[in-house]
Amino acid sequence: MTAATNTAPGMASRLVNGILAIKPLASLAKHQARQMMIKRAEKMGVPWTSEVKTLQGRDWTQDLAQAQNPQITYPDYYLTSFHGYDEGDLCWLAAFELEVAARAVHAKIWPEAEAQGDAKLRQSYHDIVKAQIPHTPQTILDLGCSVGLSTFTLQALYPQAQVTGLDLSPYFLAVANYRAQQRQANINWVHTTAESTGLPDASFDLVSIFLMCHELPQSATRKIFAEVRRVLRPGGHIAIMDMNPQSAAYKKMPPYILTLLKSTEPYLDQYFALDIEQALVEAGFQTPSITQNSPRHRTVIAQVSG
Repeated sequence: MTAATNTAPGMASRLVNGILAIKPLASLAKHQARQMMIKRAEKMGVPWTSEVKTLQGRDWTQDLAQAQNPQITYPDYYLTSFHGYDEGDLCWLAAFELEVAARAVHAKIWPEAEAQGDAKLRQSYHDIVKAQIPHTPQTILDLGCSVGLSTFTLQALYPQAQVTGLDLSPYFLAVANYRAQQRQANINWVHTTAESTGLPDASFDLVSIFLMCHELPQSATRKIFAEVRRVLRPGGHIAIMDMNPQSAAYKKMPPYILTLLKSTEPYLDQYFALDIEQALVEAGFQTPSITQNSPRHRTVIAQVSG
């Protein structure tokens, strides 16, 4: 009985891998999964189709030109498929769908939260940041800010702070800037690499990284931690919210489901294997605190050493 139980998930995972290796079947699987997500989102009150259609109806030419840094050289690891988009983060559809997708995906974290799951996840992170960082930051860098969801919530948390949002996708930043105009929010958007931001030394009190590390190879993560150390002032903090590899949710996840997840997250194995505590210490931070903030996520906070 034990042998059969141990073998079945492995066989299921191999079957999933085999399907994903055949491009037409992989495309069909992604399409079906996507349609199921959209249907589930709209059933719980997330207007996926209409929200995306509204964004698609705008002329984004000027927005993209304003957001884009023509000097950017994209790292190789970024030029791959993420989240089922063949172009990864470098396309309009990924930018247009990100907010509704976040609300749909995070609805499953807490069964009772549904469409409010994304807001609850961000609140759980910010509650820990507020509790563990004693001084109110005056300058904040949101690293990997995407379309600005994390940036706007940081600004709401610290309304007196000067907030900068940095991302590698000009499409994300174009949408972020559009949303900022709608909110009349004053945010500095920067299109560049997180490993080499070009921002001044010791210029921030807090650097926040929300759901980005699991999308990075370990080599990039270590470079980014070193860059964060450079731009933080003495006594400054790094705060990271991301998937928790130690959570029961992932440890109990059927292997074939985890395989499907990895098909949309190409660096998930590297992230799960990363000793994030040691990586931060090696980058020049004090030993971090690690706090579970959802059944699937953790908050990591570390202060600059010295």
